[in-house]
Amino acid sequence: MRITVIGAGSIGSAVVRELCRRTDEVDQVQVCDTRSRALQQLHEEVDSQFLRSFQVDARDMTVLSQIVQGSDCVISCVPAELNPELAELCLEVGVHFCDLGGVDEHVQQQLELAEEAREKSVWIVPNCGLAPGLVNMLCFRALDQLDRAEAAHLRVGDVPLHPEPPFNFRISWSADRVIDDYTNPARLIENGTVVEVDSLSRDEEIHFEEEPFGKMEAFCTQGGLSTLTDTLSGRVNELDHKTIRWPGHAHQMRFIMGLGLGEDRKIGVRTHLTYRDILVRRMRDRLGGDHEDAVLLRVLVRGEQNGDPATIVYEMIERYNESAHQTAVMRCTAIPTVVVALLLAREEAVTGGGADVPENILPRQRFLDEVAERGLNIQHNVYEDHREITAKSPLEGEHA
Repeated sequence: MRITVIGAGSIGSAVVRELCRRTDEVDQVQVCDTRSRALQQLHEEVDSQFLRSFQVDARDMTVLSQIVQGSDCVISCVPAELNPELAELCLEVGVHFCDLGGVDEHVQQQLELAEEAREKSVWIVPNCGLAPGLVNMLCFRALDQLDRAEAAHLRVGDVPLHPEPPFNFRISWSADRVIDDYTNPARLIENGTVVEVDSLSRDEEIHFEEEPFGKMEAFCTQGGLSTLTDTLSGRVNELDHKTIRWPGHAHQMRFIMGLGLGEDRKIGVRTHLTYRDILVRRMRDRLGGDHEDAVLLRVLVRGEQNGDPATIVYEMIERYNESAHQTAVMRCTAIPTVVVALLLAREEAVTGGGADVPENILPRQRFLDEVAERGLNIQHNVYEDHREITAKSPLEGEHA
């Protein structure tokens, strides 16, 4: 099996490591990046005879088309705006494609390739990372276990293990993505209707049993649900996604965004710089860099099972891996993405081809089993009553 990874940044390199770590079925991993130093570092860190690298720009479709031919699946780990064109390239050469997704505009462009992809029996699959991605699969797996669902609440966040005031936050991936999530409206379902609410709103306390995460905060952000809101419209009365952070972070960021520092507007007539440009640079300088982190996740779906009230809860706490010097967010994004790619390469998606998100086309329990086999420890509990997402952990009461 040959898998091609486009992008050797923090997530792309984690994807490559994960593919090379298990060599029982993958006999060639190709990685493409425009930066020679990133590729060289990857070879130094990953001692594998199966790894091949290519110095090429992700926008150079002519060169990429030659590299990806013969691949069983292509994984994109580059900025989301490049994914629609990369998906079209894979469609042309007849190769399955998946990416980290998360930007609705670009996801929709890829989903519009569905008819052509079906004709060629190729799968185009966006939203394969952590959120959207793993949390969506957990939500649907919980729905599978209920006869009727009333509410679904998704909570996930990457937090530093050693928070420093005033923001108690570090950037694990992209400052631009953080600003998008904090400024664009969040879509959710209330009383059976899809609505939009402001990001950085609806703060709540959320509790975890494991220290030091006893009391955290969660609030609405744009990212996380993607297509899930439309998919579950009419199926649940309540659906929301909130980002988990250390207490006080939302208040600080509301102040920053309230000053207009996230706006894509020039700061003066004599410069091309925008307020957002300045904020991105300062966030990278002050909040970027290497750090130890943890990913906190809880998915709670409430409804009925065999005619009685029931609540399904999935929960995960993943910490920075000291031995591998790998962040939790890298691992929690790379592992689900790799599992999606392998399932596509094995032709284990639903029959045919098309363009759709993982939760609609992949065997959900098989996906979760393979994610667990690769090291993500996701706890699963079924409660014989109705529970709230804000309950202290462990969620009060006995579980079935």
